[in-house]
Amino acid sequence: MLEINKLALASKNYPEKLKQLPQPPKQLFVAGELAPLLENPCVAIVGSRKVSRYGREVTERFASELARQGITIISGLALGVDSIAHQACLDAGGKTLAVLPTPLTQIAPASHRPLAKQIIDKGGALVSEYAEGSFVNRTNFVARNRIVAALADAIIITEAALKSGSLHTARYALELGREVLAVPGPITSVTSEGTNNLLKRGALLATSPDDVLFALRLGVKSSKAKKLQGANASEQLILDLIAGETSDADELLAKSNLTASEFNQTLTMLELNGQIRSLGANHWTLG
Repeated sequence: MLEINKLALASKNYPEKLKQLPQPPKQLFVAGELAPLLENPCVAIVGSRKVSRYGREVTERFASELARQGITIISGLALGVDSIAHQACLDAGGKTLAVLPTPLTQIAPASHRPLAKQIIDKGGALVSEYAEGSFVNRTNFVARNRIVAALADAIIITEAALKSGSLHTARYALELGREVLAVPGPITSVTSEGTNNLLKRGALLATSPDDVLFALRLGVKSSKAKKLQGANASEQLILDLIAGETSDADELLAKSNLTASEFNQTLTMLELNGQIRSLGANHWTLG
């Protein structure tokens, strides 16, 4: 059984970040140690429940690499991007915070109860503004998103359709003056329409965890700092282009000036050697 603590708005342990909301929760129910998590830089990773392979790959990459930098990962324990972000953070040895739209005694979906337990067991926390026995309705989910936005220093939407609830989180974040970043996706994918639209409206482009570190003014410390060496000039050219944040294969081909045959052979060798890996949807990243 979870040990749950109640924090009133007037409590000295009540998070200061939440007091910036126009309507902060009057009470907060916490399982785990919340305060230490909020002492670190905090990044919320949110997105669609129906996630593509590409969305899964980029979510795992951002969550795991940021967790290794000591950043607390915040999300909503929902299906799709939320649960992928929590799990990737834990697998990387990081700590994560889940904000629930239900009482902490009523984990939803029920299939995520083991994940919730993992979060607590590995030093993370669960929070909710709803007391045990509270009625759960659709408005809870939108209200939860304002807490996610307030607790974070920056928000990344890794994949989202046009009507994704994660876009509410982005709106709350902008109102609070938080950094909002979005990962671009294929223009043919409905699951990337929301993120691509955010970028058109001025969200920061996120093609690498380094972009998040830069937005948080933490400096670039990722594993890409060590330059990879290709076996020949063609391989080195492709590695340098990907390190320079070109990920789309068509764009890589155009910039490399290689023939299609040379380009495909080079990609194959780099992938076999573990120096690059596919993100899906014709995008590549360093291995």
